Amino acid sequence: MGQTKTFADFNLQPYLLDAIKEINFHQPTPVQEKVIPLILKGDSVVGQSATGSGKTHAFLLPIFAQLDPAKQEVQAVITTPSRELAYQIYAAAKQLNKHLPTPVTIHNYVGGTDKQHQIEQLKRQQPQLVIGTPGRVLDLIKSQALDIHTATKFVVDEADMTLDMGFLDQVDQIASHFPDDLQMMVFSATIPQKLRPFLKKYMENPVMEEIPTETVINPDVKNWLMSTKGRDKNQLICQLLTMGEPYLALVFANTKERAIELATYLGEQGLKVALIHGGLEARRRKRTMRQIRDLDFQYVVATDLAARGIDIDGVSLVINDDIPSDLEYFIHRVGRTGRNGMPGTAITLYAPSEDGLIAKLEERGIKFVPKEIRHGRIVTTHDRNRRQNYSRRQAKLDPSMKGFVKKTKKKVKPGYKKRIKRAIREDEQQKRKQELRHKIRKAKRARQRQHRRERNSR
Repeated sequence: MGQTKTFADFNLQPYLLDAIKEINFHQPTPVQEKVIPLILKGDSVVGQSATGSGKTHAFLLPIFAQLDPAKQEVQAVITTPSRELAYQIYAAAKQLNKHLPTPVTIHNYVGGTDKQHQIEQLKRQQPQLVIGTPGRVLDLIKSQALDIHTATKFVVDEADMTLDMGFLDQVDQIASHFPDDLQMMVFSATIPQKLRPFLKKYMENPVMEEIPTETVINPDVKNWLMSTKGRDKNQLICQLLTMGEPYLALVFANTKERAIELATYLGEQGLKVALIHGGLEARRRKRTMRQIRDLDFQYVVATDLAARGIDIDGVSLVINDDIPSDLEYFIHRVGRTGRNGMPGTAITLYAPSEDGLIAKLEERGIKFVPKEIRHGRIVTTHDRNRRQNYSRRQAKLDPSMKGFVKKTKKKVKPGYKKRIKRAIREDEQQKRKQELRHKIRKAKRARQRQHRRERNSR
């Protein structure tokens, strides 16, 4: 297949091309280029692609291209392992849906929401597109409220994460309710061995597409990484915004609630801040967007999908208040700056618990420069993984051990070297025991979090 230059080469309906244009997607990513034609053809696919590669629209666009608004029945089901990812896919689907000549009914089912209300709603009308976490979707099927036997398309998003979080059995049970001629689309960063029996059970000769990892970050953008440990995040963001003179600064928040909180705080500090989120009524959003384009604001706080309409060449600074779970959004955030050959800076704030997400971004070839604020200036600091790179031999001795070595050397008696080595060895053994206890406690906390997630997903 020759290289696709534009989304128009997929022969998508004009209204879907309008929707893509609105969110400033100009060229298909590698996963979109490979997978969209296959899904439109009706093939079952396994897309092995890194998080942040554009896979959400790789399956949403061909699904929307084939939905029949005239049929008020479930036509496609999408499961994803976390509520946040479900909300993000739901928001992306709603953005496409508003461009359809006859919009379809889309429902999002996740744990922690009113199940009884959803059951009553389903008695009145079945949605045409279902998005949700496996636990809640399965609950609604078992309650005989959600009828998915009419669906012909099933997407399992983040399949490896679904497996890791213990939800694959629920996805298996959901899959058993579909008709035999099901088109299944599985997307996963990796294909673990334990996932293969599930794929074999439901997919006969699927097209396997492994998309090579590549970075899509503009080289004109400086990517800085800054730890929030011990810092008030609101104060830190305010300080970063006011240290220089950004032409236009965008601050991205993961949720509407966080965006409102942050914009309110910055306003209280005397900054003139525009706020953009999905909950704004159309008229107010349109007015705010016009003001941003007219450069009435120097600072904008926004959620991901709401900010995609901001297509301004003058964005000189992007701050990530949090790292989005779907790293596709990270790429789009950073892509707001450094346009048309102009330099840009993206500052990502992270907590120690988000090391895994940072590592995933680094796997995609994104190179971060660690920074911190020192004496009112932003300076380069140590890499966050520096301790892992030291061998135990190179580790610094505790002050008490240093004192012991000095004292023993000073006595200069026979065998002092052996005593020093023995004492250091015993000290290292003690440290290893402490590390082991720490790992055991950390694993226990991880198991407890896992149990909580499983309860919440039901």
